[in-house]
Amino acid sequence: MENCIFCKILRGEIPSKKLYEDELCLAFYDIAPMAPQHFLVIPKEHVLESARAITAEHAALIGHIYQVIAKLADELGLDGGYRVVTNAGPDAGQ
Repeated sequence: MENCIFCKILRGEIPSKKLYEDELCLAFYDIAPMAPQHFLVIPKEHVLESARAITAEHAALIGHIYQVIAKLADELGLDGGYRVVTNAGPDAGQ
């Protein structure tokens, strides 16, 4: 999807401060952090418009993203805990 902000970040059209990248996903720091450690992890595969479009076909990708989140949380020393948030649709702030 050409106008998707995340696709533009993946293509390098919008700069980001990368935290992690592999063949399946990219993690980068939020430009307007709401917590001391606030980063986003996005799939490199464009998953339609939101999390509402995720199907069983995406199970391995979603599992991988959660593994990356756990790895980064460990590396950043978030031993006291952290939140994982997924927004789906305009009422959720997407």
